[in-house]
Amino acid sequence: MTAHDTRTAVHTRSRANTRAINSGSGRRRPPKYNRREAIAGYLFISPWIIGFLVFTLGAMAYSLVISFSDYNLATNSASPAGVDNYVELFNDPRVALSLGNTLFYAVMAVPLEIIFALFLALLLNRVGRGAGVFRTVYYLPKMTPAVATASVFLLLLNGNTGAINKALAAVGIQGPQWLIDPNWVKPSIVLMTLWGVSGTMVIFLAALKNVPRDLYEVASIDGAGPIRQFFTITIPMISASIFFNVIVLTIAALQVFDQAYLLFWRDQTNSSPESSLFYGVYLFQQAFRQFNFGFAAAMAWLLFVIILIITLVQVKFSNRFVYYEGDK
Repeated sequence: MTAHDTRTAVHTRSRANTRAINSGSGRRRPPKYNRREAIAGYLFISPWIIGFLVFTLGAMAYSLVISFSDYNLATNSASPAGVDNYVELFNDPRVALSLGNTLFYAVMAVPLEIIFALFLALLLNRVGRGAGVFRTVYYLPKMTPAVATASVFLLLLNGNTGAINKALAAVGIQGPQWLIDPNWVKPSIVLMTLWGVSGTMVIFLAALKNVPRDLYEVASIDGAGPIRQFFTITIPMISASIFFNVIVLTIAALQVFDQAYLLFWRDQTNSSPESSLFYGVYLFQQAFRQFNFGFAAAMAWLLFVIILIITLVQVKFSNRFVYYEGDK
């Protein structure tokens, strides 16, 4: 058999196989809908569905209803109020004060949390033997209850006998009155927030593990140093994780409550500085101290709208900075 005859036979056989595949695929039917498996799937996720409908969606709908009424939990009475609660949001100066404090805290805390968590993740990414031990140690602060953390920081941030000011005095720096001086109240809360960035650190560490090592090797051959590699390879490759953490941390910062309440507002008779009055704290006071649930619900919906707008803006601008694998 000549070479020409061999090529002809191979070509004929491939065409026959193609026709057989096409004819078989043409008779192939889509898989049947398995009703039994679908019911089982819905049963498995039904606890979450019921919890979401009752405790999340139902609670949100009810809060929207009572935001248009004067609802007092102490007397269990409600009367229609129209939009009076929403008008009062713009007339109450403490609403603007608490919202301003919250936004200022978010602008300060979110970038620092991102930088600090990424720094810790970079350190852990370089650890070889014993990496599991360091990961556990770094994650322990996340597992510490908020009350215990606040108690520790009350001692650390004491202006006279606190460990932080003593450490600063050892190098010739006079530490501020963290918990009294209005200019240092928000930085003290930020310090307490940075104590629990291990959750963000774990996400960054996972993203760093997925960066291809080939990129660094090629960059090294081209003469790129560590700093150049960090900004041209590491940051773009983990930009999706950075964007996710920015969204989550921004939402959490706008709802900050535990740190400010435990440090400054736990004692009802305490004359706390106005700079420590955050939006979540004032909402809590309106709802559970003054029992003005209608006004508190209106505050909650205002915060929801603000968070929604900020998140939409962040998502809109993310297309310019976030790289996803598979993008052109």
